[in-house]
Amino acid sequence: MAQERTGVATFKGNPITLIGPELKPGDKAPDFTLNKDLLTEVTLADFAGKIKLISVVPSLDTGVCDAQTRRFNEEAANLGDNVVVLTVSVDLPFAQSRWCGATGVDKVVTLSDYKTRSFGTAYGVLIKELQLDMRAIFVVDADDTIRYVEYLQEMTEHPNYEAAIDAVKKLANSAS
Repeated sequence: MAQERTGVATFKGNPITLIGPELKPGDKAPDFTLNKDLLTEVTLADFAGKIKLISVVPSLDTGVCDAQTRRFNEEAANLGDNVVVLTVSVDLPFAQSRWCGATGVDKVVTLSDYKTRSFGTAYGVLIKELQLDMRAIFVVDADDTIRYVEYLQEMTEHPNYEAAIDAVKKLANSAS
């Protein structure tokens, strides 16, 4: 049974329960299985050797998630070839693809946690009451060690974009 964390997050001020551990910088990034489309699954190993900015959103079809994904898509162009930006949500892969097509988002890789919620549970972002992944940011280095984490306390708030981008740039600069 996965760990449950209460008192750490809210949705519109109402307490929600997060399932899974609270990860910290220095922890090994847990493996995951996510869907790129209905049939294609990816794991952490598919991004081996790259710096990974993992942007977790509850659903792309909401205002803050939309803005968060567009922002990281813009930033992705300046982060270099050794960086991959992954957006994880429980939206169906069809919805993710439709959203990307409609918004012109083409530099982030959208991945769906709809099938097993393995990412949500491994990264401590699965919301028990809603079965959505809580907004969070993880920066993982090329050796799969977590270097930056932001778990948002309120689901409807924006993450600290600048801090996440700075963490990626520091890793990218030290690798080059």
